[in-house]
Amino acid sequence: MRRDRSAEAFDEFVAARGDALWRSAFLLTGDRHVAEELVQDALARCWPHWRRVTAGGDFESYVRRVLFTTHTRRWRRRAGHAVAGDEVAWSHDRLASTDGPDGVEQRRDLAVALQDLSAGQRAVVVLRWFEDLSVDETARVLGVSSGTVKSQTARVLAALRRSTHLSEEVR
Repeated sequence: MRRDRSAEAFDEFVAARGDALWRSAFLLTGDRHVAEELVQDALARCWPHWRRVTAGGDFESYVRRVLFTTHTRRWRRRAGHAVAGDEVAWSHDRLASTDGPDGVEQRRDLAVALQDLSAGQRAVVVLRWFEDLSVDETARVLGVSSGTVKSQTARVLAALRRSTHLSEEVR
């Protein structure tokens, strides 16, 4: 039995971009298991519409938008039950790098500081600085105007400068 071409395209997309989606989800959630669930949820929402999604051409932006929208929906649903910064589950192997213990500590502190931001603000940080998207690309993924991305960016930077989780050199 021959597989449907859209199923093959979906599998190819997941194989090629799954890790990048997971990294974005991990930066949004701060928890590797929740990140895996978030990616699975987003892909499950995209699958029934995959033919239409791929026909539009920019399917990666569509999948990212679903990922970020799903995260925002979850975040709003559990507002008031937010995870405290020191409870965020960070995996040492994911934080380890060649820049030594200071770099690991700075990334951990930044990750904790990100948890103090709203879901929308965290989405802007992840897309602009970790995914290296432009203002316009970020706006397209999030389904907002470029002005909204710019104002969120200004608010994020101000919040991070005030954060008690970050050292002076990182702020």
